[in-house]
Amino acid sequence: MADTTTGGRPHAEVANATLFFRRWLANPLQMGSIIPSSPALCRRIAALVRHAEDEVVVELGAGTGVISRALLAAGVPAEKLVVVEIVPDMANHLRRVLPGVTVIQGDAFQLPDALPARLHGKVGTAICGIPLVLLPIEQQRRFVAAVEAVAPGKGFLLYTYCITSPLPWRDLGLAAKRKAWTPLNFPPASVWHYQPAR
Repeated sequence: MADTTTGGRPHAEVANATLFFRRWLANPLQMGSIIPSSPALCRRIAALVRHAEDEVVVELGAGTGVISRALLAAGVPAEKLVVVEIVPDMANHLRRVLPGVTVIQGDAFQLPDALPARLHGKVGTAICGIPLVLLPIEQQRRFVAAVEAVAPGKGFLLYTYCITSPLPWRDLGLAAKRKAWTPLNFPPASVWHYQPAR
């Protein structure tokens, strides 16, 4: 029988939401939302992930790991999943709840330093949960350059609560395409794919 709270929600789910909300209160610009992503959004993101046998999937800004778990459920092997989380409490939480997954406590904007050199050029899909829309364009450029350094030409998936593109993609030298729309998420969310313009 599931271990539940009086509201019927599993304790793990409540703990995740509590941790997430606590971190949001501490730094809203790092989190972008007051609650973790919905199962519907997580499934849509997982369905867009691609990686070859010798490649890994990298999740940047993994939070409490709801998307990480969806990736594992969709068939990404734990040893092929790398999550990068800047907040120490959340990185420690991810290590506890994601056995076999490589958890790096580090800065996505310094991804070439955070990601082991052996994985440079071996990233099949990079997924961004960082609210880039809230950052100045100089910071957005730093992020784009960081991903390009380890996943040349691949770009990244960005999930967002904006209906239109959250990034000024032309100014960033990117091509952009909305790959998914999830009205069942609260708030409704889109998944965009950005990659260097050819």
